[in-house]
Amino acid sequence: MMETESSQREDDHLARLRERIDDLDHQLIELLARRQEIVEEVVALKKARQMPVCHPAREADLIDNRRACALQNGLEPEYVEELFRNIMRYSRSTQTAEISRVGVKPQARILIVGGGGAMGRLFARWFKASGYEVRILEREDWGRVAELCGGLDLALVSVPIADTAAIIKRLAPYLPGKCILADLTSIKGPTLAAMLEHFAGPVLGLHPMFGPDTPSLERQIVVVTPGREGLEDRWLAEQFAAWGGVVVRTTADEHDEIMAIVQALRHFATFTFGRFLYLRRVDLKRTLEFSSPIYRLELDMVGRLFAQDPELYSEIIFATPERLALVRDYLNSFQQNLELLEGNAVGRERFVSEFKAISAWFGAYSNQAIRESGYLINKLIERF
Repeated sequence: MMETESSQREDDHLARLRERIDDLDHQLIELLARRQEIVEEVVALKKARQMPVCHPAREADLIDNRRACALQNGLEPEYVEELFRNIMRYSRSTQTAEISRVGVKPQARILIVGGGGAMGRLFARWFKASGYEVRILEREDWGRVAELCGGLDLALVSVPIADTAAIIKRLAPYLPGKCILADLTSIKGPTLAAMLEHFAGPVLGLHPMFGPDTPSLERQIVVVTPGREGLEDRWLAEQFAAWGGVVVRTTADEHDEIMAIVQALRHFATFTFGRFLYLRRVDLKRTLEFSSPIYRLELDMVGRLFAQDPELYSEIIFATPERLALVRDYLNSFQQNLELLEGNAVGRERFVSEFKAISAWFGAYSNQAIRESGYLINKLIERF
């Protein structure tokens, strides 16, 4: 009898606790709704002032603040960070959906050279959705080039790297003097030089750091390399920001130097790893059965590369002599690393010494990398 009464009291207590949790959950939802109301006010202000959706510094500060608050309240910072990243992601998506429909200069007329290609189609769709008049110039349309260039505000060249300079030279004589001439290639030095040589109006180099399968510009980076700027071209960068993108401005030289690392070297290193697996005829599926999340993540990046257009990656890697020289330096470093394997004790000591030196050079970024990769790893674990 006593056990039954005790069990009933515990059940009643558990039910009351659950009711309190339900009540708190309802309060959380009400608070999120109130937060969203304020977000909508922010959207209205940003829309009126043509401000960007994404403010990376503000978001980074917010996350740091919420992590600190979590510690003060006895909660795991990672748990609170993921919660607020989801809240912020939803907030950004609603802002982007509203603001992205705004055309900063909706009366503008835009010509996309190579608009039938993957990136050309992507930008054509975004510009059209914001109310712009979009014209397309493909190989068969050069007979109408004068007509297509009439009254243009922006000519956007989206063709293979090897063809870009020749296309710019052919197009430039037909462009109005105040039209912006811009390109989307991943090499800025030669293309910017070609635009400046053949066109006397405003010139901008653009490099979207994303692929044609990107559903929106939210938080995506667009690198802008000014060539010859004027007041009439400011609206273009403002449009990218209105779509939710992050505009990074740099010189053509700095862009090409960094892209040699970020793209050419990285893609070649991925190709090299994939080729090694291929030559050894490694059973990929079997390795995944034994794999850590880190290996799966790395193999995903390799597989992603080989699922895409080889011509595109050959263009990126072989684009300039400087890029080829960088890749050769990278391969030479492998020979230096091989020397670490010669001699057991000495080689291991040198490896540890090199490891420590490189670790010190990476500095605080290593902690950030652990956090970011840890998030990706946990997501992979949840899925697989």
